[in-house]
Amino acid sequence: MSGFTDRERAFESKFAHDTEMQFRAEARRNKLLGLWAAELMGKSGDAAADYAMSVVKADFEEAGTEDVVRKVAGDLGVLSSPDAIRARMTELLAVAKAQLVDEA
Repeated sequence: MSGFTDRERAFESKFAHDTEMQFRAEARRNKLLGLWAAELMGKSGDAAADYAMSVVKADFEEAGTEDVVRKVAGDLGVLSSPDAIRARMTELLAVAKAQLVDEA
């Protein structure tokens, strides 16, 4: 029975790790998206960093990514479309995951 218990613990540990890494990657993606949007709006320095953090916080409003898309699309107005923002989010998720792997 010990072998089964060990495997179960290992699976639970891997699941917890994978879940944490996905959360961190999505938060990093949102920060990168915020910095991208801030640049489009002409923000830099602390203003850009503050805006990026507001995008990260927006993701906690509801499950999924639409809360982030809504916020950024609303803030950007005619500078970008929701579809372009979603596409950028997909690109940035890969960048965020690569950054996290490089940091490990």
